[in-house]
Amino acid sequence: MERVCQFLKDAGVYYLATVEGDQPRVRPFGTAHIFEGRLYIQTGRVKPCSRQIAANPKVEISAFHDGTWVRIAGELVEDDRVEARKSMLDAYPNLRGMYDENDGNTQVLYFRSAVATFSSFTAAPETVEF
Repeated sequence: MERVCQFLKDAGVYYLATVEGDQPRVRPFGTAHIFEGRLYIQTGRVKPCSRQIAANPKVEISAFHDGTWVRIAGELVEDDRVEARKSMLDAYPNLRGMYDENDGNTQVLYFRSAVATFSSFTAAPETVEF
């Protein structure tokens, strides 16, 4: 899981796919953080992706960096504890201009039953489960 998190950080931007009804939705994200042994991402409750994840927690992430890409499939679970939100915002202080752990909008979610597959054109795919 640490390798997956570091890859997402190194890529800088990754793309999160959700569904809205029968329509796929993809958007750029940039937060990846390990807290209490779980891989977390962050969004705002007011955003459509938050509602989409609540309706269907199955998501997929894709990121590309230095000739390798990763796809992460799994379910996102909300962690509504202030400690989890604070840990994420402390790791990404640049978000504090838009978010606060006590604002009622900041949402952190962790992966459950995730499978990450690293691929490239020059090596066999490698799978990590967490």
